[in-house]
Amino acid sequence: MAGPLGAHLAGTAGTGGAKPSLDELFPRIYEQLRAVAAAYLHRERADHTLAPTALVHEAYIRMAAQDRIDTADKTRLLGLAAEMMRRILVNYAHAHQTEKRGGARVCITLDENVASSDGELDLVELDDALTRLAEFDGRGSRIIEMRFFAGLSIEETAHVLGISPATVKREWVAARAWLRREMSPA
Repeated sequence: MAGPLGAHLAGTAGTGGAKPSLDELFPRIYEQLRAVAAAYLHRERADHTLAPTALVHEAYIRMAAQDRIDTADKTRLLGLAAEMMRRILVNYAHAHQTEKRGGARVCITLDENVASSDGELDLVELDDALTRLAEFDGRGSRIIEMRFFAGLSIEETAHVLGISPATVKREWVAARAWLRREMSPA
């Protein structure tokens, strides 16, 4: 695992081959998840009120509520955290739009992951596009989710999905191109 989390995760294996519980594992990856959340929220609009710590804590609460979580594989756990953070942020964006009564857009600034003409995308619009993408390319949607929402590297994403890094790279390019077309102004 060559990504920023890979080195840390390689050293988090349980002792004696025992699978660590979520409560045991989470403190070991907390700072990395918080850094990912901070990087993601840095791309949010300036008046965003959700803090990285709150995002990570909410993701933990949702993960702890799951009946079956595989804590033996830390990278897969990060993939689950990415999914949880996406859901939290989209729910937050929906609530913010409702509060504004005028349906104000909740915009995010994207880097090379997905480009828009003005450098900002509506988070709800991005979520809707990812949902549409998942209807015919579930793996492409997951790749975008893991790379964008969890900050996983190509290698880490490949590990989570059980595919080669070359396949991730190829599908990453295709999924980004589809999102650019789907989300560009008509």
